[in-house]
Amino acid sequence: MQIATRFEQIFYDSFQGDQCRTLAVICFTLGTWVGGLYTTACCRHLATKGYPITVITPGNQKTEIFRVIRELGEQFEQVVLLGYPPFIKDVIDTGIAEGIEWQKYHVKLVFAGEVFSEEWRSLLGERVGSTQPYYDSASLYGTADAGVLGNETPLSICIRRFLAEHPDIAKQLFGESRLPTLVQYDPKSRFFEVQKQEDSTTGTLLFSGDNGIPLIRYHIADQGGIIQFQEMLDFLKQYNFDPISELQKLGNRGIHQLPFVFVFGRSQFVISYFGANIYPENVTVGLEQPLIKEWVTGKFVMSVIEDSDQNRFLSVVVELAPGVEETEDKKEAIATSILTQLKRLNSEFANYVPPEYQTPQITLKLTGDPEYFPLGVKHRYTRKQ
Repeated sequence: MQIATRFEQIFYDSFQGDQCRTLAVICFTLGTWVGGLYTTACCRHLATKGYPITVITPGNQKTEIFRVIRELGEQFEQVVLLGYPPFIKDVIDTGIAEGIEWQKYHVKLVFAGEVFSEEWRSLLGERVGSTQPYYDSASLYGTADAGVLGNETPLSICIRRFLAEHPDIAKQLFGESRLPTLVQYDPKSRFFEVQKQEDSTTGTLLFSGDNGIPLIRYHIADQGGIIQFQEMLDFLKQYNFDPISELQKLGNRGIHQLPFVFVFGRSQFVISYFGANIYPENVTVGLEQPLIKEWVTGKFVMSVIEDSDQNRFLSVVVELAPGVEETEDKKEAIATSILTQLKRLNSEFANYVPPEYQTPQITLKLTGDPEYFPLGVKHRYTRKQ
């Protein structure tokens, strides 16, 4: 019931789900994995409370998702797709290829399980006809051990989009050259602390909560930090940005005086190259640029490889979109785009890596390649060689 409140915050504040007849389509894997059934239960709690929500559970079966959308979607005022970010993108892209006109369903999106960029949010919004990026999607931060710990709000999204456009300000706030997930949380439900690391503004997040087994200062190896509500507003004011005024142009929902927690994820999802930490979030933005985004699914695997003389190079294996063929021109364009964004977003990379080693070596693979992009399993963006 506590976690259903986090879903209510999204459906009420972002989607106006108390007023709109809503079809909630659960696209998380069902069965023994917690996400699908947990999300289904929370959405049903909202329906029981009186929200005009109908919950349907095709899981991660695209054929069933499309059948549901075509047969039921137009009977509702909006359709909410809930799922893992890369899978939701695959659903949207495949749906477009199969002739689904997403715009007529007034699609809203709920994500969990992965950090994504604001360029990626904009890309999906463009493809489903979203007009209000602060209100048309939201991401959940959670874990199977304790449910949802925090959630994006219109306010946190507004702030994150500003920071995405100003990477220098973001680095000053978060201490790293990558944009974390930024959510708000209720300390009465899930209480966060930070176990600080030496010479760092971040640390390991610890949380406490009353679960089936009470969790006290629970440690799941997530890296991040806490920013109090007023502290965040005061920081942004230094740069003449007032997110509350920005939101109030669109309405008053989604403004809560709750603290923020930012989450980079676990430290093993990073590679070291010439002493520079390179994060998947940096590479992702390179694949979301105009033209490039039409060729690829957004999935990739990055690693550091050595040649016969033991010179090190940055390797990025990229999954092509369905029906797209490999060409040298595509490889060069992708390499250039990733390089441009790495140098823009990651000052360590720009300054530590010698210019002759900065251009990544690109390998293109077909959709669902069994070695790098196997179907039906959670994707890993880094690989140790």
